[in-house]
This record gives sequence, structure tokens and C-alpha cells, in this order.
Amino acid sequence: MNLKRIETFVLVATLRSFRKAAEQQFTTQPAISSRIASLEKELGVTLFDREASPITLTAKGRELLPYAEKMLLSAEQFQKRAENNALFTGTLRLGISETVVHTWLTEFLRSFNDKFPRLDIDITVDVTSNLRHDLLDRTLDLAFLMGPISEPSVQNMPLCRYPLVWVGSTSMPISNTSMSLTELADFPIITYARNTQPFGEIKEQFAQADAANARFFTSSSLSACLRMTKDGLGLATLPTVIAEPEIEAGNLQLVDCGWVPSPLGFTASYLHAPMNGAAEEAAKLAVEVAAIHQG
Repeated sequence: MNLKRIETFVLVATLRSFRKAAEQQFTTQPAISSRIASLEKELGVTLFDREASPITLTAKGRELLPYAEKMLLSAEQFQKRAENNALFTGTLRLGISETVVHTWLTEFLRSFNDKFPRLDIDITVDVTSNLRHDLLDRTLDLAFLMGPISEPSVQNMPLCRYPLVWVGSTSMPISNTSMSLTELADFPIITYARNTQPFGEIKEQFAQADAANARFFTSSSLSACLRMTKDGLGLATLPTVIAEPEIEAGNLQLVDCGWVPSPLGFTASYLHAPMNGAAEEAAKLAVEVAAIHQG
């Protein structure tokens, strides 16, 4: 019996869509339909009610689904027992927060390439809220994001924590690098996108400080935030690990206002799902690489 057809059956049953299953397996919808039709012909049963919207399992399909899931789990355990990462094939869809891109992503990819020689990787860089959505929607296999994700179906592995600092360009007319939040609000505040945890904390803190004049220049791009700050557009809160090289180079200076947002805590998060063993092994590798980077 063709294991790929079994995997496709479970995937379509989970996603309730031939189209989504095709996207996840990097193939076409007709190819998915063909696999299901071949499996149904081999078994002599109808697995899906294609007239329903979204498609649903037939009674026989519901009966067979747990057995199909057990077959995939056994195959995955067999692969793990072999302790041979070269057995993993296909494409790992990885979502990454930009802070990771600027810190240890390259080291991770080098190690990934050595450990998984037959596994391709497709990288998406985005804010955590979008990565979380895509992971739960199964359009990502693994995500390095500000976590954890509090969902029973998601496994979270702690990766790293990065404290934040306030900084401004050395070219800015700052007479005192120690100032209150109210004084800070005299400058544009460059920060993370509005749908992120740091922005929520910053906005709340300025509201409590009665700094109604605060203006926020938000961006989902950490590179853009860094560029705007170096160019003297305003003051920003950035991860210390990102700001330090620019401070040492004389491009940025620390600004002390007595408060910074909470450190950014990242996790490697992936779904508990059949045939997602590559995501779990890649997450373990990420934990090792992040630990080395943070010393």
C-alpha cells in the first residue's frame, strides 16, 4: 500500500480541502484527487463525500481514518528509530521572526544543511501573529516566533530571549540621554508593528505616562526600524543584540528612560501531526544553535 496516498488521505481529512492539501504537499489539486481516487479504488470504498462543502468523510472514511493515522505514526517512529536524518525528504516550510534572521539563522541553516541533506527548506519571514496563523492553518510546518502558542495541538520548545533597549542616532539633537517617557514622546517612536506584543506594551506605557503627544512609526521590518533610527528619524526600542554593534560603531546611542518593554522570548513551535517528524528534529536543532549563540 502506497504510504503517500495514506498521508494524502489523512491530510485531506484534516484540512477538509483538496486545494489546501495540494498547497501543503507542493503539488496540484488534480494530483491530490488522483491519489485519493487511486486509494479508494485500491480499498474498494468511497472515503470522501465530494458534494459536501467543505468536503467530509464518508462513514467508511471516518472508520478508516484512525488506522491511517496509526500507519503514519508507525512509519514516523520507524524513521526516528533508524536515527538517520537523511531519510527525511521533501520541503520543510519554516516561518521566522526577523530578530532570528539578524542573529543565528545563518548558523541554523548551515547545521540544517549538514543534518538534513535531502530536505529542502522554504522560509517565510513575518510577524508572530501571522506566523501563528499560518502554523495553525498548516501552511507552515515549523515557526521560530515570539511564543509560546497556547494551543493543545502545538508543541513549543524554548529558544532564546532578547532584552530590548531604547536607542537614538548619535546625530540627533539629544541633550540628555537620560529622560522620562514624557520627554521621550517629544520624538517619533520607531517600533514594532501594531499587532505585536512590544508595541502593545509601549503604547500602554506611554498612555499611563500621560504622553498623549506620542507618535508611533511602526513597521513589521526590523531592518526598516534600524535604518530609520540610524538616519535620525526618531527613537526606537530594539533588541540589545541588534543595537550593540551599531552603538560600538558610533551610529547609535543608548537612551535611558527607566523602562523598556519585556524581553522578546522565542520558541520553536510546530504541530503535533502525522509525518511532521522533520519539524520536530529541526526544532531540536534550532534549540542547540540558539543556545550556542546566546552562550
